[in-house]
Amino acid sequence: MKATGIVRRIDDLGRVVIPKEIRRTMRIREGDPLEIYTASDGEVIFKKYSPIGEVFDIAKQYAEVLNRSTNLPVLIFDRDHVISCSGLPKKEVVDRRVSPELEDIMEDRTNFIAQSSKDALYPAEGVDRLASVACPIIGSGDVSGAVVLLAPEDGTLPTQTEIKLTQVAASFLGKQMEN
Repeated sequence: MKATGIVRRIDDLGRVVIPKEIRRTMRIREGDPLEIYTASDGEVIFKKYSPIGEVFDIAKQYAEVLNRSTNLPVLIFDRDHVISCSGLPKKEVVDRRVSPELEDIMEDRTNFIAQSSKDALYPAEGVDRLASVACPIIGSGDVSGAVVLLAPEDGTLPTQTEIKLTQVAASFLGKQMEN
């Protein structure tokens, strides 16, 4: 654990303010759910809650099936990081941060579909592959992540089938989180 040197007092209602610098660094926004853990040595740990983590095993399997069906790499994100991938080495992409461009797509609840080879959406920081299709995962009215189909190496545009399969994957995972 990393010390920040920032000290905050608990108010009379039991609240503590998480400093703006930490919220910005950790991408904690107003209304974001946090899990609270305690350790035997007296530590209290706040962790961002990822609702898509509840369906992690299903997301992992869906990424594998989508990869086999399209023969293209697949990334599945929660609001902040890549949580699952298929078609790329996991150690290279899992836990990479969402790019600001993909974050905007999720916030706007829009799909990204590459219309020309000039459309550039790098979905994750430090991953040097462009997205072909990106669809937000929406469950119970909340955006909780995205399904991204990466572009083929030859730069061909996505087919209608690939677009539809990615949209179905995002809808399916959103529905799974509602259950």
